[in-house]
Amino acid sequence: MKRYLVGAVATLALMAGIGASFAGDVVILKPEQQTVVREYIHKQKLASVSLLGVELNVGSALPDTVELHTIDVPDVRYKYTVVGDHAVLVDPDTRRVVQIIE
Repeated sequence: MKRYLVGAVATLALMAGIGASFAGDVVILKPEQQTVVREYIHKQKLASVSLLGVELNVGSALPDTVELHTIDVPDVRYKYTVVGDHAVLVDPDTRRVVQIIE
């Protein structure tokens, strides 16, 4: 029983650490930045990309085949693409989705 309990505690600690690392990666744009970024992306009329087998969530990695586009907005280092009906901000270094723009 003690071995089971130690294993369960270790698993929970590992899961908490993974959740904390994803939470640290989440981008929170200032409200005025969100508005400017949303308007910029909508004006670009970028064609949507279809990603079979990739679940679109914050933290999801996009394949190298997906072209990322620069956002011409001050103080925003992330790039973007449109997947399905959603514009997504992507960390260009890791290709991970950091925010889904509604």
